[in-house]
Amino acid sequence: MGRPRRKLSKATIGLIVAALSALVSAVVLASPASAHGAPMVPGSRTYLCWKDGTTSSGAIQPKNPACAAAVAKGGTNALYNWFAVLRSDGAGRMSGFIPDGQLCSGGAIVYDFSGFDLARDDWPVTHLTSGATIEFKYNKWAAHPGTFRSYITKDSWSPTRPLAWSDLESTPFDSVTNPPSLGSVGTEDGHYYWNAHLPSGKSGRHIIYTVWQRSDSNETFYSCSDVVFDGGNGEVTGVGTGPSTSPSPTPPVSPSPGTSPNTSPSPRVSPSASPTAGPGGCSATYKVVSSWGGGFQGEVTVKAGSSSIGGWTATWTQPSGVTITQVWNGTLSQSGSDVSVKNVSYNGSLGAGASTTFGFLANGSSGSTPTLTCSAA
Repeated sequence: MGRPRRKLSKATIGLIVAALSALVSAVVLASPASAHGAPMVPGSRTYLCWKDGTTSSGAIQPKNPACAAAVAKGGTNALYNWFAVLRSDGAGRMSGFIPDGQLCSGGAIVYDFSGFDLARDDWPVTHLTSGATIEFKYNKWAAHPGTFRSYITKDSWSPTRPLAWSDLESTPFDSVTNPPSLGSVGTEDGHYYWNAHLPSGKSGRHIIYTVWQRSDSNETFYSCSDVVFDGGNGEVTGVGTGPSTSPSPTPPVSPSPGTSPNTSPSPRVSPSASPTAGPGGCSATYKVVSSWGGGFQGEVTVKAGSSSIGGWTATWTQPSGVTITQVWNGTLSQSGSDVSVKNVSYNGSLGAGASTTFGFLANGSSGSTPTLTCSAA
């Protein structure tokens, strides 16, 4: 005869449930999660400098002198990741958390955005009318619930000194929670939008400082948008031709590197850092950006050879047990362990020696590195 079953007390059951909950939470948190985004109207320094510097080959070559100075100080990766001025531990904190003089870089520790803290009066600028209502747009490279707060500099602020917390008005002139959005995540077109009433009584140069505080994590984004209150209606100058004092319409926006997952920002590699390709074709190299229990994030760099190409396809065989679950900046075809990723519309054409990257998420172990082949169109 077996032993009689022992009945668990309510207290014991409660402890078991609590332990299982903690275990589930730990597993969920093991996979990094991150939002991405930046103001598009009025454009942040990183966004407008990215527009200013991006060439047809994908290289970053700023024309605006302030953007060029920022790249000279911190490198091009900041612009390849223009949507990632963030602190994962921000929790909406401002003064006392981000040091004076580092407001525009957000004290970021993932990429070097320090060049965007430079005190200059020749950053790309958005022309606005004091007291008017204008539609703000904020890129949603990754979408998450949260609150956007916009502050304006005091009349005593000067662009000739680094921005300090004391230079900002103490309360935001605009605040919105969970605004509507359009477009797809991981694209330049995808964005939140809302009508903002601009502060009255302002004239001349100012900075609109925007804080995006997620409500589902501590991650917080910080950004500086240079504006001038001169009767404008959102026109942008200083992009592509250097600074200007008179408003002119913004040229159409071209597509940016494509769909990104809601994970920690992965570094984009500038073309100069890519591997050497064979004559007339293309090459592809593979690396693991980060890994966690049961999965990893990878990145592939595709580089053209000695001649320009109009398209590319990277192929490889994944190790046993590895399955790709998501790809951005490319179109995935997968049959068993055989993987093929083809360019999307905006990153297929590469000049001689130029490169682009695509990234992916995968289930399984990242231990083995496959050999890739690349075919050019």
